[in-house]
Amino acid sequence: MRGIVVAILDSNPFSRTGLRHTLSEQERLRIFSIVECDPGQGGAEAMAQIAEDMPDVVLVDIDYPSLSGLELSKHVARHFPRTKVLMLSANPNDNDAELFEVLKSGAAAYLRSRHCTAAELVETIERTANGEYPINDLVNSRPKLADRVLKQFQGMAMLGRLVEDMVSPITAKELQVLKLIVEGNSNKQIAKDLGISDQTIKHHVSAILRKLNANCRAHAVFIAIRDGLISIDPAGFTRNGCYESHSSEHRACITV
Repeated sequence: MRGIVVAILDSNPFSRTGLRHTLSEQERLRIFSIVECDPGQGGAEAMAQIAEDMPDVVLVDIDYPSLSGLELSKHVARHFPRTKVLMLSANPNDNDAELFEVLKSGAAAYLRSRHCTAAELVETIERTANGEYPINDLVNSRPKLADRVLKQFQGMAMLGRLVEDMVSPITAKELQVLKLIVEGNSNKQIAKDLGISDQTIKHHVSAILRKLNANCRAHAVFIAIRDGLISIDPAGFTRNGCYESHSSEHRACITV
């Protein structure tokens, strides 16, 4: 079985070497190769390296306190959806504001390096490489941050951005399915509404998750709203963080 390809993107050569050494000593982690790279001006070197090696996971230094690593994370998420970003921060403080920015950058995981053990780093890399989003655990454990994410949804809905203005791999039929998912419909109900088979809907849902780089239906809704792929009425949100359709009794709980 092919091991995990890990890329370390950090402008500090000592940090890169330290991370490489730490990972090389972990027998538990099935690493195929470790690539080191200085991101370069505007992340150009990093993007070229990722295009060449196609790593499963990239460890990105957030460059605290400037947070310049956030832009690099956004570029990776946008151009290399199969490559997951694990953001490392030297911030000594537990900071919801920073975590919120990391979440918006598209990173799948976030660790504060000063408080992270080698075992925790290895476990997070494994989970991220397996398609999980460990950052969700952090958000769900912070009620105030989860509420801020919900307000972000509502703000985006108020902007009224149209899908025609977005560059997206989502097809018209997939977008139609996605809108019905937001309204809380099951696959069976969507199939009935669209007059196609349950299996076809499953194929559409799988394609949506893959194209949006999402690990579940709720996460796909989060990304679609965040990126303006679908427009919703903010009045449809209930106090407990659910979206309630005006046209049906269905409701969808939007969780990160």
